Amino acid sequence: MGALRTLLPVLFAAAVTGSALANEKVKIATEGAFPPWNAVDSSGKAVGFDIDVGTALCERAKLRCEFVTQDWDGIIPGLSVGKYGAIMAGMSITEKRKQVIAFSQPYAVTSNYFVMNKSLNLPATDANARIDLGNENAESQAVLADLKAALKGRTIGVQRSTNAEAFVRRYFGDTVDVRSYDTQDNLNLDLVAGRIDGGLADYSVWKLFLDSKDGASAALFGPRISGGLFGPGVGIGLRKDDTELAAKFNQAIESARADGTLSKLSVKWFGADLSSQ
Repeated sequence: MGALRTLLPVLFAAAVTGSALANEKVKIATEGAFPPWNAVDSSGKAVGFDIDVGTALCERAKLRCEFVTQDWDGIIPGLSVGKYGAIMAGMSITEKRKQVIAFSQPYAVTSNYFVMNKSLNLPATDANARIDLGNENAESQAVLADLKAALKGRTIGVQRSTNAEAFVRRYFGDTVDVRSYDTQDNLNLDLVAGRIDGGLADYSVWKLFLDSKDGASAALFGPRISGGLFGPGVGIGLRKDDTELAAKFNQAIESARADGTLSKLSVKWFGADLSSQ
């Protein structure tokens, strides 16, 4: 009986802790300016693939989640100082970011392309070509060299503080004029207006633009670009010491992938399944 009395408080404490974790409220930051990954509707509410996925994951993890918007440039610093507990903003998992924050496993994978103004009449390229920065063999290097020659002297737009900017500056900095933007929407506006010749971004972002009336004047150009500094996919950004929260999200991602939820939400927002490679 004495042993049972000793054990009961421990069991009670564990039950209370489990209940508290189940009702934990987590603020999730998103940019709100990167459709269809994330955007803000007319009522000021965050919407998009990230938000739908985050809502589904929080339900599975039994977390009470609230989405808040944060400018891209300050999104990682905001996590680090505790303004929110997670980031879901179409953020690729990269080694550079992993030096500062942790990530969940990927909940989507991406491919990057240049989009150029059709009026430039650039030379045709092989639409099936691919540059894998994680395996820079002779074939990839040749494709990259041809792409650099085709874009020489052009003005290329990128969203600031993104992998696209890092890639263009590293591999094309001596070939093109790089122009950075605070949002993808502002980049698109300058592309339509002819103030830049083209840009580099994720295919899922370009698709929304190219399918619009404004996007009729531009087209995909060159090979698919992935791997290396673009990372293995898009994940949830977390503080490194939040290992329990990371475990909850990872378990929820695995469940949502297994039952097709990630695939369905991807098709809803992108018209294609980005939930697997």
